[in-house]
Amino acid sequence: MSITILSPLAGWATPLGEVPDAVFAEKMLGDGIAIDPVEGRLVAPGDGVVMSVHPAGHAVTVQLDAGPVLLLHIGLDTVGLGGVGFTPHVADGQRIAAGELLMEFDLDRLARTAKSLVTPVVLTNGEAFAVMPPVGGRPVAIGATLFEVQATGVAPATAVQAVTASRALLLPLAQGLHARPAARVAALAGARPGTFEIVAPDGRVAPARSAVAMLALALPHGAAITVRGSDAAGVDAIADLLAGGMGEFRPIAAAPEAGVARAMPSSLAGIVAVPGIAIGSAFRVSMAELVVPEHGAGAEKERAALTAAKDRVRAALRAETAGEGPQAGIAGAHLAFLDDPELEAVSRAAIAAGASAGAAWRQAIAGHAEILRGSGDRRFAERADDLIDLERSVLAALYGAPELPQPPAGAILIADELLPSQLMALSGAGLAGIATGKGGPTSHVAIIAAGLGLPTLVSLGADLESITDGTMLVIAEGRLLIAPDAASIERLRAAAAVSAARRKAAVARARETAVTVDGTRIEVFANLGSAADATTAVAEGAEGCGLLRTEFVFLDRADAPDEEEQRIAYQAVADALGKRPLIVRTLDIGADKPAPYLPMATEENPALGLRGVRLQLATPGLLDTQLRALLGVRAQAPLRIMLPMVADRSELLAAKAALDRLAAAMGVAAPELGIMIETPAAALSARLLAADASFFSIGSNDLAQYTLARDRTNAAVAAGLDGLHPAILRLIAETVQGGGAHGRWTGVCGGLAAEPAAIPILIGLGVTELSVPAAAIAETKALVRTLGLAACRTLAAAALDAPDAAAVRALVEPLLEQAA
Repeated sequence: MSITILSPLAGWATPLGEVPDAVFAEKMLGDGIAIDPVEGRLVAPGDGVVMSVHPAGHAVTVQLDAGPVLLLHIGLDTVGLGGVGFTPHVADGQRIAAGELLMEFDLDRLARTAKSLVTPVVLTNGEAFAVMPPVGGRPVAIGATLFEVQATGVAPATAVQAVTASRALLLPLAQGLHARPAARVAALAGARPGTFEIVAPDGRVAPARSAVAMLALALPHGAAITVRGSDAAGVDAIADLLAGGMGEFRPIAAAPEAGVARAMPSSLAGIVAVPGIAIGSAFRVSMAELVVPEHGAGAEKERAALTAAKDRVRAALRAETAGEGPQAGIAGAHLAFLDDPELEAVSRAAIAAGASAGAAWRQAIAGHAEILRGSGDRRFAERADDLIDLERSVLAALYGAPELPQPPAGAILIADELLPSQLMALSGAGLAGIATGKGGPTSHVAIIAAGLGLPTLVSLGADLESITDGTMLVIAEGRLLIAPDAASIERLRAAAAVSAARRKAAVARARETAVTVDGTRIEVFANLGSAADATTAVAEGAEGCGLLRTEFVFLDRADAPDEEEQRIAYQAVADALGKRPLIVRTLDIGADKPAPYLPMATEENPALGLRGVRLQLATPGLLDTQLRALLGVRAQAPLRIMLPMVADRSELLAAKAALDRLAAAMGVAAPELGIMIETPAAALSARLLAADASFFSIGSNDLAQYTLARDRTNAAVAAGLDGLHPAILRLIAETVQGGGAHGRWTGVCGGLAAEPAAIPILIGLGVTELSVPAAAIAETKALVRTLGLAACRTLAAAALDAPDAAAVRALVEPLLEQAA
């Protein structure tokens, strides 16, 4: 039975042997045909899955449901364009239908800059399928039959030989490991006895005999890779070929000599994921490499093995969801990933092509993880860690995994990256704190750490690797102090003791209201992300919810939640709050392609792109569904709705019109509609916006990063991101005054609301509501009770005229010392 390959391009079909590139002409990558395109559209040659989209955009690899794996390589020597002229419309791991648009490319630009526009369409798994002789020298239309293939009936080799040799090197190829050098490596590996692999810096593995698998690693110039295999001479031959550059050599900046330890710095700046002070010795945890066979022992056997492994993991996750705390919610998210139909489809296709159960599962996870990492939205990027964690859980169920060594009590756990399962496995070890080189403040590791009460710093950078086990460490005020002197440790121990005593006293009065010494009432609400958060916040003394992040309903899933599912989730939060007010922020997710049900084009600057209210208005069906769900909630206290990332009055009016329309259709009263002040434009337009917005809530994190042009997730610049910068305080003052002109109140729900140095200034500027993490409620209330409104106003006026954030902090310090 033959399988038809449809033409992905319109143009002139040319025999592969006539392509002016030896790699393709000599069929080193496989057999096929080439097309000289007449328009800049590349579409799917059949139903299947995208295996990889090269970062340079010039090459797409797809696996059809019938088994053939096809490389679609737009032009020759186009990798050097660095993506200029290419617009991808799909991502790794995405399912595609025949004729679906994969890539748009600028035909005129490529004609001026590329060696050739000729586009090879190559069958890369020639051991499983044979190409029927294609006819060249003819015009083809998109979707027309290009050529046919037939299954050979030959199964891939299943013998997997143990790794006995490895060699590390920095990749000197000027354009990275693209098609031409990958083909040469594959040819060499195929000519040598034994099995060989290329290992990427992040641990992904590709067989050296598969040029397509190596392409999917997207290894750039300078990447630190490892060549490993069962034959030492073969490993050296492949490593020598790569190290020689194959005619594309470009020097790499000098790196530290092998075996020479990097000197430990005295301190590192990071991002605070869980506040607090921790003192303890360093204990490093790293991920042990899991050996996964490349080839399977037959599709039926491998499918059964994968199903059985997933069943074991599923049972363990379900047991965890029956518990309480953040671990239960995270286990639920992992369950959703485990049963994702896209992961199932990709892994089944890979097994059908001859991969082992483990290699197929790894391939499926890798594609989706790259989608999330490239989303441009920090929260989605952090979900990639959950996928990698799930990958390891299934692989461990398939092949076994070593036990994690247990740290000594009181240790500070350090790791480049930490997975949720690793932290949960060590949760009973009596850790003092956590410090990671990567990761983010909203990752599941951070959530678990917060639940365990462990001070945590993330995004500390590569220098964390220089810290040796047993080194004394201190986590304090956003820094990791490395081997501090005895006097510093004692000073910090004393500060930690004072802080603990202050917290104990604050918790004892947590359920009392927050009123200044001269009688001004300040509401202290909680920022929430789920019904479980609401229960915790009420216990901590929250007077309401100032920010419900509705993303908790939308994340970690393959399709959008429907109206009833959303309504039930929001109702659960309202029920947990009881008679306390609830402010719900509508969906606030970012750009690029944050979710499978929101396909969006790649954006060069996602933080400035289609996000927040812009995304909602661009997808009115999604917004209407969420608004109807919220209108269906029956709360005992006022429920208000808040729009994120508003920068223009027209955005507010459009959303308000939708809310009024839906409320009228449902026969209910529209709740108050407010906006987040997260852009300088919104702050400076507050007087105008207040005519239509019922209230303002300042998202100080985003407002600070947009005002100061510093990415708050980038450790290299985040240390200079200070919400007490006078420019930010002036924008807050403008917001309060603009709202006050129409009788609107202003709250703060960003990180500034829980910062002791900021609280008196915010009160002095006229802020009347502070929405903070549940753990900060008691101490925020306690601080408010020590403050006088007149003194706060005087302090705020001085802060507005201060030269910088450091000067503002110096102004506040005496007041805080007096409050203590």
